[in-house]
Amino acid sequence: MIIGRLTGDVAALGLDHVLIDVNGVGYVALAGTRLLARLQAGDRVTVQIETRVTESSITLFAFATDEERAWFVRLQDVPGVAGKSALAILDGLAPSEIMDAIALGDSGAFTRAKGIGKKLGERIVTELAGKAPPMGRFGKFETAAIAGLASQPVAASTGPRAEAISALTNLGYTPSEASRAVAAAAKEGAADTVNALVKGALKELAR
Repeated sequence: MIIGRLTGDVAALGLDHVLIDVNGVGYVALAGTRLLARLQAGDRVTVQIETRVTESSITLFAFATDEERAWFVRLQDVPGVAGKSALAILDGLAPSEIMDAIALGDSGAFTRAKGIGKKLGERIVTELAGKAPPMGRFGKFETAAIAGLASQPVAASTGPRAEAISALTNLGYTPSEASRAVAAAAKEGAADTVNALVKGALKELAR
């Protein structure tokens, strides 16, 4: 049985896990400190779940959004990055910041996470550079509900940055070049609109 999402009441919180009561059944899921800090006992929540099954155990990992869950999975494609390391990275970096760090070759961004050294940070950038960002299980990301907020499905790979990257690839730039240029433009302070990001990215590409 693979669990992909849970909706229920927060029954208890631990240092690295949360107990969610779903119709009288308690599910224990590991979670990062960023998510745990947003929860309180008694909250009604929906969280995205990644289920890991081994011969000896079934482990649930909880996330506020499906995009975070997808990046949790993608990060573990890198040799040396296990579940707890991936959680630590997501505690320190939002998905957009992970994308920017990979596009800009900024391995130092990953070393800010607990347990991620210089060599592993460099490996993450090398292994994931040029790859498309992860998508939701069914081609869409689904934003979970924290503290009672309604869950809303969100199309994967959308938003100003994704549209700017798409526009640049249509102009003949490689996805890697486009991603790097858009990330650089955002870092330089370009407004979070498609036109501003494309304009800033073209300046970066012309340098």
